Amino acid sequence: MTRRARTMTVTWSEANARRLDRQFLPDGASPATGGGDAVAGAVAAMLGAHAQVLSAAELSVGLRAAGVTRTDVRTSLWTGRTLVKTFGPRGTVHLLPAADLPMWTGALSAVPAGTGPFSRDARMTPEQVEAVLAAVADALTGAELTIDELSEEVVARTGPWAGDPVMPTFQGMWPRWRQVLHLAGHRGALRYAPNRGRKATYTNPGVVPLPAPEATASLVRRYLRAYGPATPDHFARWLAAPRGWAGRLFEELAGAGTIERVDFEDCGAAWVVAGDTLFPSAPPRGVRLLPYFDAFAIASRPRERLYPGAAYERAPAGGQAGNFPVLLVDGAVAGVWHQRRSGKRIAVTVEPLTAATLDGPALRELEGQVERLGEVMEGVPALTVGQVDVGGHA
Repeated sequence: MTRRARTMTVTWSEANARRLDRQFLPDGASPATGGGDAVAGAVAAMLGAHAQVLSAAELSVGLRAAGVTRTDVRTSLWTGRTLVKTFGPRGTVHLLPAADLPMWTGALSAVPAGTGPFSRDARMTPEQVEAVLAAVADALTGAELTIDELSEEVVARTGPWAGDPVMPTFQGMWPRWRQVLHLAGHRGALRYAPNRGRKATYTNPGVVPLPAPEATASLVRRYLRAYGPATPDHFARWLAAPRGWAGRLFEELAGAGTIERVDFEDCGAAWVVAGDTLFPSAPPRGVRLLPYFDAFAIASRPRERLYPGAAYERAPAGGQAGNFPVLLVDGAVAGVWHQRRSGKRIAVTVEPLTAATLDGPALRELEGQVERLGEVMEGVPALTVGQVDVGGHA
């Protein structure tokens, strides 16, 4: 049963329930049953699956799409090509629907660039940035190159300055040009290609970005349908965009009648897509496991409501959501979990925050989630309820 929000006032429970519905999380229902359409549909609903750790992205998708396994996700990515692995929101590696790539590249290209975390001596001039981006696009057209091969081509096309080792990393220093690798993805000049052995490779997808006004408007609508009601600040944090730019964008869309204001509990003025004001009347129910950097755990705000009480101290390692896989009970984070794989066996340890978190029915639902995890990851899972003794992102 649904209803129109009371005098355009939306409670946290209503917003949370609708977000879960639109993420296919309440009952694991998918936009289609099995196959590439279900995979791309689930990724589109999330607005991208964080894929710095590909297995986490595979699990995010599989837990939302009935019958989908990690093999289905990989097939959609490398064979069916309904997915693309590239740099998405926040400059991090994501799986995105191939059909949405013009929108994504048009919108991400429109986000104003900051100075970045690099020292003055390491930075590039705007002209150097454009030269590197053009070199990346040219080098990857019709080719699949490793990062070292791409580096040689970029330096050959631009000059020795691009190869200066000025970017500190865990294993030494990267060449100067690498600081804009993600921008090449945002411009549509770069995406991941299949690995060559253990080495990642890149190619040019040949995508033509949508014009910025059309692309940013489309992305805001998609974001608000998935995670609204939301404020410009919520959107800016999710995208890693300047708050002022996001505020002006929302003002323009509101003036055009594309989005409309509602009053959102704990947030005050917030926004939804114009006319999109139906919310579930029942509060969220059910037990779900979400992997590292799952889109719902990252994008849903206000974060203090999703991570209530002790969950806010335990789950967002260092204040960053996503570093721990989370146990979701009735729409709120109620614990953390960890998996360790050895061959086909997957040892799953779930740490509830209170002894009452997993009563009889909740424990049975959790067992069903662990069974589904095994199906997605094509392994044999074993559940232990106990303390997770590894740190974030372990």
